Amino acid sequence: MKLANVLHLGVKEIRGLARDRMLLALIIYSFTLSIYTASTSTPETLNNAPIAVVDEDQSPVSSRILTAFYPPYFTIPKLISQHEMDQRMDAGIDTFALDIPPDFQRDLLAGKSPTIQLNIDATRMTQAFTGGGYIESIVSSEVSEFLNRYRAGSSVPVQLTMRSRFNQNLDNGWFGAITNVISSITMLSIVLTGAALIRERERGTIEHLLVMPVTPTEIMLSKIWSMGVVVFLASAFSLYVVVEGWLSVPIHGSMPLFLLGTALHLFAVTSMGIFLATVAGTMPQFGILLVLVLLPLEMLSGGNTPRESMPQIIQDIMLAAPNTHFVILGQSILFRGAGIDIVWPQLLALFLIGSVCFVFALRRFRAFLR
Repeated sequence: MKLANVLHLGVKEIRGLARDRMLLALIIYSFTLSIYTASTSTPETLNNAPIAVVDEDQSPVSSRILTAFYPPYFTIPKLISQHEMDQRMDAGIDTFALDIPPDFQRDLLAGKSPTIQLNIDATRMTQAFTGGGYIESIVSSEVSEFLNRYRAGSSVPVQLTMRSRFNQNLDNGWFGAITNVISSITMLSIVLTGAALIRERERGTIEHLLVMPVTPTEIMLSKIWSMGVVVFLASAFSLYVVVEGWLSVPIHGSMPLFLLGTALHLFAVTSMGIFLATVAGTMPQFGILLVLVLLPLEMLSGGNTPRESMPQIIQDIMLAAPNTHFVILGQSILFRGAGIDIVWPQLLALFLIGSVCFVFALRRFRAFLR
């Protein structure tokens, strides 16, 4: 194997990528606008949820309940009739509609337990799930204070002091931005290497390479390093410019250590891209295969949901996937500021998995060229 051949073939791949406008647009979008939208569109716990109230009691206690809802959690409540309630819910105008029945205050003072109806638009899943608990707590608090004739904080025997580390403001956007960078690295590295190989075959240039004094190992290595360098530079740009600069998300750990883990991860997933391209053969088949491979990799890697909440058998199986270790490494370094003494098992796992993926991909690639 000659390193000069690997270098020149890799430069050829980069030049070919530079002429592919669709792939260039995908790279730019994945590491800029996609990161921005993933960070800014991450839903907060509850924010300006539209609420309407049907006040059939018209009493002091119903007025207390009405005025207890205010921004930023809820919009200013709108007083509506019972006939309007169903129409507004069907039209998607209100997420919550509270119906206070007649004689509500009289029943409270008589020692009865009257019922208030809360209608929720459950299609707005995040707000529906958290908002119902907020409304129940607010109504219970206002009714209790009305019956006790005074407003006071509840006293508890134990004082719980909450300390939030690494994300003191509990900003979901911080998590969304960095997690999306990690996901984009995995997706683009597989897509670019696979597309580079299939493009060679569809254009007939793979036969030209076979008559040249180059080996399959040199051809495969050239595609791995060239596409890996593109994703590596794009991810570094995204972290420095988009995440830290544009979104002002602080990064606690060592960026060079994370980029080292990124390089090992790219070695593994670009080899996977070569292997998948040899299995598919054509671009449409490769696209279908990507759906079957990328979705489980992303959903079960621990980036979206904690691995501890998954069945044990899934946790064990996903240890064979490189992005599982990359997600652990990325979150440890970028969120918690971990050093190499913490993440060395993930670095070792990425190297071993990458070596195995490279060997299998090379064997398949040689058979693919015959």
